[in-house]
Amino acid sequence: MNEASAQPFLPLTRPTIDEETIAGVAEVMRSGWITSGPQMKAFEAALSTYFGGRPVRAFNSGTATLEVALALCNIGPGDEVITTPLSWVATANVILRAGAKPVFVDIDPVTRNIDLTLIEAAITPNTRAIMPVDLAGLPVDRDQLYAIAKKHSLRVIEDAAQSMGARWKGACIGALGDLVSISFHPNKNMTTSEGGCLVLNNEQEAKLAEQHRLQGVVRDADGGMEVDIVGGKFNMTDIAARIGLSQLKQLDSFNLKRTELAQHYFDCFAKTEVGLGGVKQGESEQAIPLGLPVADFTDSNWHMFQITVPFDQLNITRGDFIRAMQSRGIGVGVHYPAIHLFKAYRRLGFKEGDFPHAERIGRETVTLPLFPAMQFNDVDRVCTAIREIISETTSQNKK
Repeated sequence: MNEASAQPFLPLTRPTIDEETIAGVAEVMRSGWITSGPQMKAFEAALSTYFGGRPVRAFNSGTATLEVALALCNIGPGDEVITTPLSWVATANVILRAGAKPVFVDIDPVTRNIDLTLIEAAITPNTRAIMPVDLAGLPVDRDQLYAIAKKHSLRVIEDAAQSMGARWKGACIGALGDLVSISFHPNKNMTTSEGGCLVLNNEQEAKLAEQHRLQGVVRDADGGMEVDIVGGKFNMTDIAARIGLSQLKQLDSFNLKRTELAQHYFDCFAKTEVGLGGVKQGESEQAIPLGLPVADFTDSNWHMFQITVPFDQLNITRGDFIRAMQSRGIGVGVHYPAIHLFKAYRRLGFKEGDFPHAERIGRETVTLPLFPAMQFNDVDRVCTAIREIISETTSQNKK
């Protein structure tokens, strides 16, 4: 057994669930009230405090929050929503499910977020909203975003699924802006097992979100009810909310550890000549350029640490690279393929070449392990594995 295989498998991500949380969930289970109830209300109140007193409603997924946000903006057939082609496919799927049209704008190849300088050219008389994504927890420029939205009287639905704990000019994402959707999926910076929340502008909007969350129902004090809109079934359980209450208390420490690990990745890549300068075996050999994320240690919450690898130049596939990492006991991920190249979007007329930056980043991205329980030596192990794989591949290509 080689040294790499003797080490425990290092997953891409893993939630940190402590004993207090487990005990709290057991209390909820014993209480007899396990669906939406007092724990959900307490969680919403805690989130509201976190977001500076803004109304917050909890949902069973981050996707549900986006669907409801679109409904609150009255977006439907004939409308257009500008968004990025580089995200989890849910970002665009919810627009289609609302009957509207996603209008993609290519990304900035440095930040990998939507290129805000291209948005105005994509606005038409049918445009109703902009839906930006903070990829890997790196915030889109909120000043520039909202200046465009204000100029053209557009709603903003922030797909901040990956942004819990990220900041913009000192304020946490969600404390300012229009509608802000956040995910609590198990791979996020804090989790409720599955779930999400929507940060809203006022109580009237929050009440309407509640109707959309649960079949459009409005109850009165006499036990009667009315349904005047068609809602869905998106409520968060008390079990999930109890997990969220504990996770929210630990969010700052989780994000601090993520930041420290991200910094160590940069340090490690620099020491091993892996990074923007590439990998090389000797001074006379050409470096293989790897792309690192923006080194933002002020605003980013370091939800993910993503590198880009020029697989064509290395003459290997991404699958080959992933399998080589797995053979060394390391899990990696792909976040994300360009949305417009999926079959469901090609059928709408999108094609290769439409958004070249998103397509290249989507082809070359590899997401490396990053979660609070990791240690610095885990980062060292990942960087060493990458160097070995690229060096071995380079050597084989010369034969």
